[in-house]
Amino acid sequence: MRIGFIGAGKAGVTLGKYFSRHGVEVTGYYSRNIQSAREAAEFTAADIYEGASDLLADSDVLFLTVPDDAIASCYGELCRSAGSIQGKIFCHASGAMTAEAAFPGIEAAGAYGYSVHPLFAISDRFHAYSELADVFFTLEGSAGRRDFMLAWLTAAGLRVQPIGAGCKAKYHAAAAIVSNQVVALFDESRRMLEECGFPPEAAQEALKPLFLGNAAHVAAKGAVRALTGPVQRGDTGTLAKHLAIFEAGEDRLLYLLLSRRLLQLARARNNDYDDTSIRAFLDEEYRKGIEAAAAELLQAGRKDEAK
Repeated sequence: MRIGFIGAGKAGVTLGKYFSRHGVEVTGYYSRNIQSAREAAEFTAADIYEGASDLLADSDVLFLTVPDDAIASCYGELCRSAGSIQGKIFCHASGAMTAEAAFPGIEAAGAYGYSVHPLFAISDRFHAYSELADVFFTLEGSAGRRDFMLAWLTAAGLRVQPIGAGCKAKYHAAAAIVSNQVVALFDESRRMLEECGFPPEAAQEALKPLFLGNAAHVAAKGAVRALTGPVQRGDTGTLAKHLAIFEAGEDRLLYLLLSRRLLQLARARNNDYDDTSIRAFLDEEYRKGIEAAAAELLQAGRKDEAK
C-alpha cells in the first residue's frame, strides 16, 4: 500500500513518519506551502509533488491532512481534476468530522472514505510520531473496506477502535473535555493560587506534582479508584467553605456541576456510601447557583443594552 499526504502540517508529517518507520511506503507530499512539503518529504524519505492529482495517481491511500474546513473542498477539487477516483481510499484525521461529510458521494464514485483520528494532541510535527504506538485511533467510514482498513492500521502497530458516524461528535467532545477543558480547570486553579499570594511561576510549579500525580493515578487506576477529596469523604463543611469563596455565579455553578458528577463516582467507589446529606446539600446549592448565574446574565444583558 502506498500512502500520500495532501497537507504537510503536524498531523500529516507525524502520520507519514510513523507509517514510513513501520513498513508502509509513503509516496510523498503535496502542499501549497512548498517549503513545508519539502521538509515533510525529506523527513519521511518521500517525494514532493507539484500537483495533487499526480500524488493521487501514485497513491493507494490519500490522507487529506488539511484544516477541517478545507477537507471537503480539497476532496471536491481532486475529484474534478483527477477525473476518476475509482478504487482509491481517502482519509482525513479530523476528530469531529464524519467521513461522509468530508467525502460526499465517494462510494458512488467507486472509492472509499475514512476518518482516522488519533486520540492525542500532536504538538510537534518532527517528534510526536514516536508516541503514536500508545495512542488509540478511531476509524469511521465506508463499510466496503472497513475491515481492510482496520487490519492494515493494526498491522502498522496502531491501536484502533471503530466507531459509528453518529458517535463522532460525542467522541470528539469526550476528547475535548479530557484535553482542552482540563486546561481551563488548571488555569482556574493557578489563578486562585495567585490570589492567595503565589507568584505566577510558583503557582505553576506548585500545581504540577498534584496535577501530574492525579492524572497518573486516574490513568492507572480509573476515575473511581483514584477519587479523593471532600465529595468522596462526604464532607459538606469543606464544600460549603469552597463555595463561599466564589464571587461569580458561573464559577460557583461550575464547581457544583463537577461536584455532582464526583458524587456519582463516590457512590460507585463505596457501596455503603450514604449520600443523603451531601446530595441534598449539592442539590440545594445547585438550585441557588443556577439562580445566581441567571441573575448575572440578566444584569450583564441590561448593561449591554444601556451602552
